[in-house]
Order: sequence, then structure tokens, then C-alpha cells
Amino acid sequence: ISQQNVHCYSGPQSAAPGLSFLVRKNFSKMILFFLHKYYRGSMAWMSLTSTRSSTCPPPLSSGDRNQHFLCGRSSVGWRFEEFLQRKWSSEKRFGLEGCEVLIPALKTIIDKSSENGVDYVIMGMPHRGRLNVLANVIRKELEQIFCQFDSKLEAADEGSGDVKYHLGMYHRRINRVTDRNITLSLVANPSHLEAADPVVMGKTKAEQFYCGDTEGKKVMSILLHGDAAFAGQGIVYETFHLSDLPSYTTHGTVHVVVNNQIGFTTDPRMARSSPYPTDVARVVNAPIFHVNSDDPEAVMYVCKVAAEWRSTFHKDVVVDLVCYRRNGHNEMDEPMFTQPLMYKQIRKQKPVLQKYAELLVSQGVVNQPEYEEEISKYDKICEEAFARSKDEKILHIKHWLDSPWPGFFTLDGQPRSMSCPSTGLTEDILTHIGNVASSVPVENFTIHGGLSRILKTRGEMVKNRTVDWALAEYMAFGSLLKEGIHIRLSGQDVERGTFSHRHHVLHDQNVDKRTCIPMNHLWPNQAPYTVCNSSLSEYGVLGFELGFAMASPNALVLWEAQFGDFHNTAQCIIDQFICPGQAKWVRQNGIVLLLPHGMEGMGPEHSSARPERFLQMCNDDPDVLPDLKEANFDINQLYDCNWVVVNCSTPGNFFHVLRRQILLPFRKPLIIFTPKSLLRHPEARSSFDEMLPGTHFQRVIPEDGPAAQNPENVKRLLFCTGKVYYDLTRERKARDMVGQVAITRIEQLSPFPFDLLLKEVQKYPNAELAWCQEEHKNQGYYDYVKPRLRTTISRAKPVWYAGRDPAAAPATGNKKTHLTELQRLLDTAFDLDVFKNFS
Repeated sequence: ISQQNVHCYSGPQSAAPGLSFLVRKNFSKMILFFLHKYYRGSMAWMSLTSTRSSTCPPPLSSGDRNQHFLCGRSSVGWRFEEFLQRKWSSEKRFGLEGCEVLIPALKTIIDKSSENGVDYVIMGMPHRGRLNVLANVIRKELEQIFCQFDSKLEAADEGSGDVKYHLGMYHRRINRVTDRNITLSLVANPSHLEAADPVVMGKTKAEQFYCGDTEGKKVMSILLHGDAAFAGQGIVYETFHLSDLPSYTTHGTVHVVVNNQIGFTTDPRMARSSPYPTDVARVVNAPIFHVNSDDPEAVMYVCKVAAEWRSTFHKDVVVDLVCYRRNGHNEMDEPMFTQPLMYKQIRKQKPVLQKYAELLVSQGVVNQPEYEEEISKYDKICEEAFARSKDEKILHIKHWLDSPWPGFFTLDGQPRSMSCPSTGLTEDILTHIGNVASSVPVENFTIHGGLSRILKTRGEMVKNRTVDWALAEYMAFGSLLKEGIHIRLSGQDVERGTFSHRHHVLHDQNVDKRTCIPMNHLWPNQAPYTVCNSSLSEYGVLGFELGFAMASPNALVLWEAQFGDFHNTAQCIIDQFICPGQAKWVRQNGIVLLLPHGMEGMGPEHSSARPERFLQMCNDDPDVLPDLKEANFDINQLYDCNWVVVNCSTPGNFFHVLRRQILLPFRKPLIIFTPKSLLRHPEARSSFDEMLPGTHFQRVIPEDGPAAQNPENVKRLLFCTGKVYYDLTRERKARDMVGQVAITRIEQLSPFPFDLLLKEVQKYPNAELAWCQEEHKNQGYYDYVKPRLRTTISRAKPVWYAGRDPAAAPATGNKKTHLTELQRLLDTAFDLDVFKNFS
């Protein structure tokens, strides 16, 4: 490494990068400034900041008030962990021992950022040290933390809750150093290390957006990492690559790595191939500051420099706190099993505060009585809070909410109503949006000839009072923008649409990079519309959009997968945040997932969005029939579910479900299996009449043909969802069975529409029941629908299956096999004798 970009305190020749604590402890005054690629002007800036380029920065002068201040700040982190160890020695708490300097380090970053104008800091961190950060940085009431250790307390909130070292917090207070208001938010997270990184970024971006902070001067993020996770988890790389993208940048994040030099039981030499755990940050040329955490003054200096860097250049910066972990992975773990020599050395190591206090006492900066008084003062605060914690009778998870929505709910956190108005619109509004969607609202703008034909077709549909899928989406979005609802659509190639159907961003064919978004030209005072192609990432981008949706309930945030099955590379966000988020953290979220789905002969990878996985995670009971006479039954069902799963068969219903997502008095994640071939299917059209005032989303679309006119003659009632409906109606017509077979579409799969399906079954008393799907039997919807249908009819009849056989892959790669399978399921669906041998 060249002298130009490394400035280090000279150490032993053997002290190579990546060596263990045993060697690194010799670097008592070491800071390495890694500036892998200097930004314009940064070289001069660094020269001014680091006046002694080849040595550590000048220490605080003896007797400096900042040394008193630092000593006091360091003491609270150490004493907090000591207090928890005394009171709950057999409890897991993932303490900070070995890196207690993290507390004054974070406070320094926040102080310096506040001084530079920041008034909102959003943080994400793993479990280690979380309780300490909550107590001494965020300033969570100590009694609220201590009562979390009481196993006898019951939770007062709905949901299952989470362990104390995963919980978040939101708090607004005065920063005592700058005397300015500062809002601190620590985002709740699962045990999946680094999963919260993009969530924090998304929430930060949203808060910047809503307050008009286009340069990141008011809102910023701080991310804490462990050394093993920072090097090992791919989401770190994905998040870094979002850091400078126009629609994703948060204008600089301060990353703080708690470098324990061990990952659970794994040594660094087994945990990474790079010299340093922070080397991943080099992909965006972020400066990386390596500092010995046993030198508090050096740590504070580096944290000030990092905060200054972020404030000046609005780029990411990394602080690597080279420290150690005094205990095992948790307080019950024995580290001597696997790192005996390292932990023999650690056992001899004095805590950083003790060493620093002894130094200041020896220098005469503080005297022993002053030091002991500082310690006893904090110990007393903890004891008093502990006594108050015994008065707590119940646990309130909502007190740990990281993203409150003031004014959206009642004061006690309940919806303001349990009803949903009509999601229809006047014909004038539909026509206006349609006309804009079929035009170019910018002068002297040349579009592609093929796009001209598409816009012309849209215009003709508007004249004929019909919509296809793209136009229905346009009308849902445009109407919400008129109502002041910000809409953000993100994902791979969403601007044009994977299937070239959307075209929300027009490109001038003669001028490079000149674009037009007609959706932003609908109304004079409309909300802004953001549509942005993402990087080729699912995990990072979906996490980002989830975080964006956390910030406000008055926005429709959508993530579209390029193909539905690509969501599985973001499975962690779905499993740990979206599905159980409200149950764990009492945190509602209205994010929408658009997952293209359909068996169309495209092979195993581009067919199934894996609906069975989403349905398996729905929290309703298949064996219990709810009270169907309950007032607002459908809205109560939505309120009680963990997410909503739909597969719309008409553009009109797609329009309604998007609008319903905002008009509901609460927020739930919405999973939509969207079509591919139906985007251009001539029968997949909806009339304006289906979208006018008084209309709603149809959870079930009943049979409305000849079979419904003479229901007693119907021999079979087929239930289905999505695209297969069009295959079934075509086949039914070809076989001249329109009076013998009724077809009912289940548009909302979860919550399950027990009430409407019961009416359908009762309407056809002589019909046998069958579920038909194009997916394989062990996939799709069958295992979810069958037991609920059986419960609906009190198990009076069997529910037969018409569909593909079980298979390991979602679909065949052979076109002929695909068509053969399709014909076989259609034969089963319309052969009225096929199930007689099974009766």
C-alpha cells in the first residue's frame, strides 16, 4: 500500500493486517486513514484535518475539559453493562464489554452531525450492545429496559413481540452539546445480521424526501456492524451499491464496525479473504478509518473526522473500531473452547474506562474521588430505575416503536374507523387520466414509433371506456396522486416494465437523457410520482422500499420483481420483516409487492411467484369458520391478518385493490400476483362501469353466465384464481358446457372470503366442488384453499383437484410438455365423471 494513501503510526514490522488482538494490542496509538480514491477537494481537506499525517492526531491537552467529558461518557457504557451483569447474570443480553467506547463514539458522531445541521439520525445495528445504545445514546427509559428482563410480565399489545435486544426506539430530545433538538430512531431488526441495513437506508431516504432534504443536510443514517457480518453478508455489498444511485442515495452514511476480531467462534482467517473486514467499502471508494478502541481520545478524533467527512462530501465513511469481545457470543457462551489463547489474554485486559481513568488520574486531570463519584452517580441512577421497573405490571411493545405515524391512528393506537369507502372514481377523472396516459405532455419531444402506436391504442381504449392492465394501474396511481398520496414504484426495469407494457418514463429519441414522466403532469397540485429502475438487486432494494414505506402511511410504495420468482433472493426481508413485522414490533407497513406470475411455457424460472410460500405464512386458521354476521366482516378480516394476498383476473379489480390499499384506515402489506400474458389478452379488459363511484374491490367474482341463471342444473362448480380463468372459459365454451359448469374466481386469497364462497356453494346445491389451478399440486394455492373451503361448507362435500401433478420444479422447460399438461388439467376440470371413482 503506497505511502500516499496510508497514514499510520509506525508499529512492529510483524504487525500485518488481519492479525489477532494479541498483536494489535501493541498499536496503542494507531489510526490508519484509508482513502482509496480521493474525491475532488478531499486531499486538501484531509491535509487540514490530519495535521500529523504519519502519526496519530495530537492528543487532547492535559486538563482539557473534553477529557473530563469523555471520561464521563465512557463510564456510562461500562457501568450499564456491569449493572446488567450483576442483576441478570444468567440472561442473554449481548453486552458491549470490550468495546464500551462505542457509546461515546456514537455520541460524538451525533454531536458533530448536529453541530453541522442534522436534526434526525436513523440508526441500525445488530444485537450486540443494543441495550446499551438504547439506554445511553437514544435515552430509552432505563426502567423500560430493565422490565424486559422480567419473565413474569405479560405483553399488553397484540402480536407475539420480540426479544429485548431486537427492539427499536424513536425519541426526540435536546442534544446537550449543541443545544439543538435531535430525533433519534433505532430501527428494530431480526437476528439476521445486516438485514436492517437497506431498511435504514430506505427510511432515511423517505424522511429526507418528506422534509425536502435533497442534500442530506437534515437527515442522516448511522449503521453499526460486526466485523464478521460486514465482510460476510452480501447485503452489505448491495447496500453500498445503492449509496450513490439517484433514487436511492441518502447522501452519506457513517458506518461503525465493532471489530471484535472474531465471529461467534470463527477466527478472521476463516471468515474472510480480504485483509480487513471493512474492505467491502472500497467498492464505493469510502474512506476507512481503523482505530484502536482502547484509545478513547483517538476514537473520538476519528469519529469527529468521519462526521465531518460525511457532512462535507455527503458520501459514505467507515470507522473500524478494532476491539475485542470480553465474553463469548453471549453471556452464557464459553469462548475458551475455541479461542483459548486469545481469551487468556483478554482476561488480563483492563476495561478501557479503567485504563483511561488511571491515565487521567496519573496526569492530574481528575482525582480518584471525582472518578468514583461519577461511577456511583450512574450506579444510583440504574438502581433507582431498577426499583421503578418493579412497578411495571405489563410490557408495552408499542413503547418501542421505531416509526410512529402521528395523527394516523387514535391516541391509543387504534384505527379511526373500521370501514373503507368506495374505491371508484368519476368518469371525468378516469377520462382525464386516460388522456394524459395516452399523450406526451411536453412539447418538441420525439418518442419511439412503436410507443406512438401504444399511446394511440390507449387513447382508443379511453374513447371506448375500457382499460387494460397498464391503463388500470395508471388510473389507480393518477387518482391517488390527485388526493395527495405520494407513489413510489421501484424495481428492475419498472420504468418501461419488464413486458414493455407500462412506459411511465418516455425517452426523447433525439436528445440523450431527456425524459418525460406524464404521471407528473396530471394535476396542478398533485403529489409527486417516483418511478425508478433499481440496481440488479432484490434483497437490498426490497429492504430499501420496506424502509421507505415505514416512514409514512400516506404513500403507496411498490416493489415489482422482474419475474415473480426473483423475490426469493429477498426472502429474508419477506420472512423477517414483511410477514411478521406487525406481530413482532407493532409496526404496520403498507408496502405492495408486484410479482409477475403465470405458467406460460417460459420454463422453471419465469413461471411461478411461489404463491404457496406467501399463503403458508398467512396467520388465519383453516379449521375455524369466523363469525360471518360480524359487522364490517371483510374489513375486520383485513385488520386481523398479517398480510393480504390477491391474484386479480381483471384490470378493474387490480385498479380497486391498489386504491383500497390507501383508503383503508390501517396498513397491511399487499402481495399481488400480477399477470404476464393477460397484459395484452383481448378478454382481459374492464369497462369504466366497473370503476365508477360506488364500486369496490371484488374479493370473489361469481359466475355471471348461463350457469348462474339456472343454478340447479350446474353439475360442477369450479373455483380458480388468476389467469387460468381464461383457459377455463375458453375450454368450457369449446365443449358447450356453459350451463353445466360454473366458474367462480377467488380474487382475494387471504384473508379467505368465507362469507362470499359460502353463498356461491349454496347457490349451486347439485354441483360437486373442484379447485382448478395451473400450478403443480404441491405448489400454488390448493393446500391453502382446500381446507378453508371444506371449513366453509362444514365438510359436507369433498373439494376435488384439477391441475398439474406434484413436481419438484415450478414448471417444465419443454413447450410441448407444457401444453400437454395444460390440456390434461382442462380435461380433468370438464370431465364430469372423472371423480366418480373417488367418491
